[in-house]
Amino acid sequence: MAIQVLDKDTVNKIAAGEVIERPVAVVKELLENAIDAGASSVTVEIKDGGKSLIRVTDNGCGIDKEDIKLAFMPHATSKIKQLQDLLSISTLGFRGEALASIASVSQLEMLAKTRKSFSGSRYVIEGGIEKSFTEAGCPDGTTFIVHNLFYNTPARLKFLKTSQTEAGYISSMVEHMSLSHPDISFRFINQNQPKLYTSGNGKLKDVIYNIFGKDITTNLLEISAVKESCQISGFIGKPVISRGNRGCINYFVNGRYIKSNIINHAIEEAYSGYMMNHKYPFIVLNFKTDPALIDINVHPQKMEIRFTNEKELYRDIYNVVSETLKHKELIPEITFDKSKKYENNQAGITTETELKQKEKGVILRTPLPEETSHLFETGQNNTESKNSVKKEEPEFRETAAYNAHNIKQQTLFETDIMSVQSGKDIKITGQVFSTYWILQYGDSMFIVDQHAAHEKVLYERFLKQIKNNQPFTQMLNPPVVASLSMAEQQVLEENADIFEKLGYIIENFGGREYMLSGVPAHMPDIATKELFLEIIDGLLDNKAVITPETLLSHVASMSCKAAVKGGNSMTEPQVHELLKELMALENPYNCPHGRPVLIKITKRELEKKFKRIL
Repeated sequence: MAIQVLDKDTVNKIAAGEVIERPVAVVKELLENAIDAGASSVTVEIKDGGKSLIRVTDNGCGIDKEDIKLAFMPHATSKIKQLQDLLSISTLGFRGEALASIASVSQLEMLAKTRKSFSGSRYVIEGGIEKSFTEAGCPDGTTFIVHNLFYNTPARLKFLKTSQTEAGYISSMVEHMSLSHPDISFRFINQNQPKLYTSGNGKLKDVIYNIFGKDITTNLLEISAVKESCQISGFIGKPVISRGNRGCINYFVNGRYIKSNIINHAIEEAYSGYMMNHKYPFIVLNFKTDPALIDINVHPQKMEIRFTNEKELYRDIYNVVSETLKHKELIPEITFDKSKKYENNQAGITTETELKQKEKGVILRTPLPEETSHLFETGQNNTESKNSVKKEEPEFRETAAYNAHNIKQQTLFETDIMSVQSGKDIKITGQVFSTYWILQYGDSMFIVDQHAAHEKVLYERFLKQIKNNQPFTQMLNPPVVASLSMAEQQVLEENADIFEKLGYIIENFGGREYMLSGVPAHMPDIATKELFLEIIDGLLDNKAVITPETLLSHVASMSCKAAVKGGNSMTEPQVHELLKELMALENPYNCPHGRPVLIKITKRELEKKFKRIL
């Protein structure tokens, strides 16, 4: 279809104002043009996050020589002709603003050739001003080469993020395009390094494997349904691969990646009975619907869509996802190691007898598999002391909780309420609901939440290790291998120092596979991989600003996961040792999330309740 400039009435009805704010917007517009041109193969190459170079090459229909200059005029497009065409848009692009906007803030070169032409054309335009227009030899299709984006608008260039972050935005967008068009082969190259390649064989599951890896691909449920509101196809993840954010929820309407509260709500409600709160599923779904039922002319970025049949759409999506999850074998498969678990140490708290064997500080012990048992001394790297482990039966992982000088700081609350000197008068009278311990001291009763208390102790240990740059690491044998998406891989590489501070030892295992050979010593054995991915999810949510506070939030999360849970039985000696360590803290009153560790009820308050006094 020939390119033409839209009439004024149509221009006024378009949500115009296309502004190229960052490199990803350039790549998005050029990829949409390539897909609309019928390309079966597209290559995206960038350097410096797209700031110095963006090259997009496709094998589509190309542009006729006589239409090239016209294509760079505002509101010049071949996608629509008149106002009525906005009601039935089937292409990704339609406004005719992209090329003019890109050319105005960059040094742009275009090579284009149609299949019927003997030779192609080379057009160079810088800052919206034509520099040259010549004949050139080139393959069928179109190539755009964008140099020095925002070279003439330094204010806009100043507000771009780091090259790695900008490249991350582009890689995510290319992934979305690949998922929405599995019949097109996509290549993505960053700093001369191939990052993504899809075959274009039309198999969505192959694209998912290339982007998200083996772990997710082996836990998918296929969906294919025709409903009144739309046709739904794609894959949803089993609840076992839930994530801590919505980053793995991807859906497309008529091949366009969008965000919709209606679709989000329908999907999450369908999963509500299968997933914990604040956990989100893996979704890759394509919705095909009548273009007349949607309005994509809402926002210049075309990420928002209005639906005229919202209720029907919600109902159909909810029912399809619910029915797919029902009657499926969703019981997670657990692999047990050969090491024995010792019930009397489930809480990770040593007995008083074991405490006296150590003079340097309070020692917390948790069972450790025989082949990975190590002795962790304060201030030493665990790998250095690996050969000096003295065998015990059963073997334990030992972690110094605080240095020797802190032992004298066993003062809880205020000295007039509970002190070391009067500690012998504290009585542990029992436990209720397998969660709360009741202590008696003087004329007061204290109720201690064992989970909050243990979580607070672990949190303070982690903080001390981070502050002293002495993380305690537990070596894994065998190591754990995790498959990461391109975005997860990038955030891991950008924040390698954070994982090192937490006590992780991570190595690239080839491609997007990463091997965890060491994890924080206090991490629960059953959540090694899950917690690692949860931390990455947290960094993805906050990747624009990584601060010490961000790191602390991950430490708090790890402490919560590792702490003894409510309902798990603890022995009285274990509670004694937990309280001793809790007493040494400057602030023992609240867990890292702000919940109270204990509450106090005086004898007088009880007597008032029982009407003994008025």
